Amino acid sequence: MNIDFEDLSARYRQDGYLVLPRLVTGDLLRELQETTRQLVKRAAAGELGHDPAFDVIEHADGKRTLRRVTDPERAAPAYDRIMRFDPLVDIVAHLLGGSARFDHGKLNFKPPGGGGALEWHQDWAFYPQTNDDMLAVGVMIEDCSLDNGPLMVIPGSHRGPVFDHHQEGSFVGGISARRLGAEIQKAVPLTGPAGSISIHHVRLLHGSTENRGSSDRPLLLCNYVAVDAFPIFHAYDWQEFNARILRGTKTNVPRVEALPIRVPLPAPKTDDRYSTGSIFALQERMEGGAIL
Repeated sequence: MNIDFEDLSARYRQDGYLVLPRLVTGDLLRELQETTRQLVKRAAAGELGHDPAFDVIEHADGKRTLRRVTDPERAAPAYDRIMRFDPLVDIVAHLLGGSARFDHGKLNFKPPGGGGALEWHQDWAFYPQTNDDMLAVGVMIEDCSLDNGPLMVIPGSHRGPVFDHHQEGSFVGGISARRLGAEIQKAVPLTGPAGSISIHHVRLLHGSTENRGSSDRPLLLCNYVAVDAFPIFHAYDWQEFNARILRGTKTNVPRVEALPIRVPLPAPKTDDRYSTGSIFALQERMEGGAIL
């Protein structure tokens, strides 16, 4: 695939997002799909319910559905390979100024028949850094259409304000639709065939509607950050922190920029390394949501 990096950078700086069709193909895509389908089957069979990495919802009728996998790159080799996939990381490093550190991953599911909507939010509210050279790559494991609840973004909003994601003094991980007003009308869906990727800036406003289609919509999200961007408030093991560098060299000198920052606290306690926990659980505490 011939990639015009300068064109990608210009569009990313202007709009805050990109969609690249069919970046992942062939055996790698097939492995990714089969691994993901097996996880869905195992969740339905009750085999994943006691592992905190797997967010399994048990419904009133006894049916089990997989809502999220935390740190999927640790759960199966296919996800780790995608996270390190050279064509993808080359693009990411270019957009981040030449370096790239893998920060964290998650695999979000959106089973058919409703549910799985995510209210408007900015990733920056969850994990601010010393600078905002941070982005999320969404790998569309299956075809992503208008019907099955694609990611929606508001172009250019990464250059605007950082919104408060708290209600009544507590972090809820979302923004009520009424606070965004007419901005919502500018939203565009990020769709594509299986193997396509989306990229969005850490400050870009985004969310997604319910899945109104007949097929699942698993989306693997890999978050990357420039090597000289350091987390604010979160602490890491130094060796593990540097082991996640995929492009560039380690440094202990953060690049600090004057940016609006609000820490995502107070928030419910969780067992994972992010104090905010699952965005799905957080947003259940919101009032005045309604994505669209």
